[in-house]
Amino acid sequence: MKYNLSAIMTRAWRIYRKSPELTFGECLHRSWLSAKAEDANKERIEAAKSAAGITEETDTWAGWKKAGFEVIHGSKALFGADLIWGSRGDGKVYKARFFGRSQVQELETA
Repeated sequence: MKYNLSAIMTRAWRIYRKSPELTFGECLHRSWLSAKAEDANKERIEAAKSAAGITEETDTWAGWKKAGFEVIHGSKALFGADLIWGSRGDGKVYKARFFGRSQVQELETA
């Protein structure tokens, strides 16, 4: 497996700037944990998506917001997946909920 070293270093610096109490070595460690968890997380998402029988494009609430969309108020998540969060340094699992393309609308720009 090849890793994008530039992305790993960029993530390490981002963590370091957000958390001045951490050493850069710890931030780099957390960045590597996140990079290694990405493949496992993708597999978990695909498995949960296929188990739920979902075929449309899906993402988390934060993922849709980053893409310029908002989840329609009252929408229920189509499925959930237990994902590894390496950037906290503990490698713990967290629950992520996914919404479909049909449950979002474009953000209004003022």
